[in-house]
Amino acid sequence: MSAPAVTTPNSSVHEFTTELIVRRRSTPAEGVAVLDLAHPESQDLPAWEPGAHIDLMLSDGLTRQYSLCGDPRDAGVWRVGVLLDPNSRGGSRHVHENLAEGTTVRVRGPRNHFPLVDASTYRFIAGGIGITPIFAMIEAVQRAGSEWTLLYGGRTKASMAFADELAERYPERVTVWPQDERGLLDLESLLKDPEDNTLVYSCGPEALLSAVEQHCAAWPAGALHIERFAAKAPTAEQAAEVLEQFEVVCHRTGVTLEVSADKSILEVLEEADIPIMASCYEGVCGTCEARVLEGSPDHRDSVLSEAEKEASEVMLPCVSRSRTERLVLDL
Repeated sequence: MSAPAVTTPNSSVHEFTTELIVRRRSTPAEGVAVLDLAHPESQDLPAWEPGAHIDLMLSDGLTRQYSLCGDPRDAGVWRVGVLLDPNSRGGSRHVHENLAEGTTVRVRGPRNHFPLVDASTYRFIAGGIGITPIFAMIEAVQRAGSEWTLLYGGRTKASMAFADELAERYPERVTVWPQDERGLLDLESLLKDPEDNTLVYSCGPEALLSAVEQHCAAWPAGALHIERFAAKAPTAEQAAEVLEQFEVVCHRTGVTLEVSADKSILEVLEEADIPIMASCYEGVCGTCEARVLEGSPDHRDSVLSEAEKEASEVMLPCVSRSRTERLVLDL
């Protein structure tokens, strides 16, 4: 299954953006709000595929990304699930406190950096609110007739959105694993032996994803697909190799900029009024993706695959830096 069509990196300044209304709001688990977003005039929304997310453009310049977890066949509704983060920087709190039924919110997207690739068998592993992109994938592979299982963990059963629904609908395929009842997920049993023609998809907190990566170390390259909530911290090797200062050349605008150690490439681009879309500023949404024409990026995002990072045809300037003194971007 291919990702939805989008424009080339950062030529998408006019990407679909509109005001949507909260048609329905529900609470399927403790601290989780599910919003059904629709066009005020009941117009169809752009198509999307499992793994896609949208931007909610909230007050005070806040923009946050949330995975679509509804039915891609329903062109009238975009559904997102939002966990109220106790350490919220304002996004999830704003959603929970302000987006009641009947209110409007500015939305941009959809965008897909976690596409569902065709395979005969899938092993889905979700942690907490990481179930949202996985939920749409499960429905898609079930309709396609593929083999699949889901291992779904969370702090408590009450905090796990869609757990009862999934367990009741697919009792032989879904394992619900509340940590307070069963401890940590048994990844060893699920992943110790690589399986032919099988893909592993996982989304959740960093501790879970790091453990999944470790258990999948012996699996074939490309078998593991992960979506993170935050970019991984740079390794000591990355920190040692990166240049503290380098030059960024914006090919289309003809501007050359100096990037110092205390600023990201994206910050420097925005200060110079270079047209570039941005959203998360953390290397997890892919909005600011830019094409690399010359130079060698130091990739620090959690969006691009290892193959894409190796090719270095694109980069995310919000968190990534440069390994060469001159970096030319198609901006």
